[in-house]
Amino acid sequence: MFADSAVSDDKFLCGKLRLLQPIKGYRAATDPVLLAAACQAQAGDRVLDLGCGAGAAALCLGARVPGVQLSGLEVQPAYADLARRNAQRNGIAFAVHDGDLAQMPAPLRTEFDHVIMNPPYYPPGGTPSPVASRAQAMQVDLPLADWVAAGARRLAPAGWLTLICGADGLPDVLAGMAKMGSIAVLPLAPRQGRAAVRIIVQARKGGRGPFRLLAPFVIHQGDAHYGDRESYTTAASAVLRGGGDLLAHFR
Repeated sequence: MFADSAVSDDKFLCGKLRLLQPIKGYRAATDPVLLAAACQAQAGDRVLDLGCGAGAAALCLGARVPGVQLSGLEVQPAYADLARRNAQRNGIAFAVHDGDLAQMPAPLRTEFDHVIMNPPYYPPGGTPSPVASRAQAMQVDLPLADWVAAGARRLAPAGWLTLICGADGLPDVLAGMAKMGSIAVLPLAPRQGRAAVRIIVQARKGGRGPFRLLAPFVIHQGDAHYGDRESYTTAASAVLRGGGDLLAHFR
C-alpha cells in the first residue's frame, strides 16, 4: 500500500473531486475524465470499471451521475486500496475488487449496463518507466482485443462498452468486438488540424447500428503551447474543469 507520504492530494473537476495519487507511479490526467464524460450511464445503472487504478474514471462518473452503481477491478493492490480510500473521502459508493481479467472475482461475474476502461496502450517495445507500478499501468501486457472481449463478456444484452486508448490501437480494439455493434469512434485531437493521438470508442452489445467515425473533439486552443497555461478549448474546459459530458458527440 502507498504510505501517506508517498501520495499527493489532487483536485479534479475544479475541486469537485479530490483524489489521492502516488507521487511516483501512474497518475491520472485527462484520459479518465474524458472516459467518464463519454459514458451514458444513468442513476441506477450498473457500471464496471476494468483496470480502475486509483478510481479517477469511476469517481468522475459518480460525481456527474449520482446514484450510479459503481464497481471496479484493479490488478495492483496498492492502487485498489487508493481507489477505496478515494471513494470514501468523496462520499461515492464504489466497490473495488482486487484481481485481473483472467481471474475475475466472483462478485464481478455478473452483467453490467456499462463497462468502461482505460487499458494500458503504450507498446511493450519501448523503454519502461523505472517505477514498476507506472510501467504496469501504462505499457501493454495484454492485447487490447482481449480487454475488449473481457469487457463484452461482462455486459448485459444491449449494454454499452466505452474505452479510451491510443489512436493506433483502433485495429486491435475492433478485433475484439465480435459481439459488439453500433460502434462509434471519437478522435481526440490535441489541437485544430492535428492528428488525433487518442480515441474514445463506444459500442453496444448486440448493437446493429453502422460504424461511425465522429468529428474530432479538440482539446487545446491555438497552434502550439505557449507558457504555463492549460489553453483548453471551451468545449474541453466544460468537460475537464466543469464536469460536463460528451454524450452529444455520440448521438
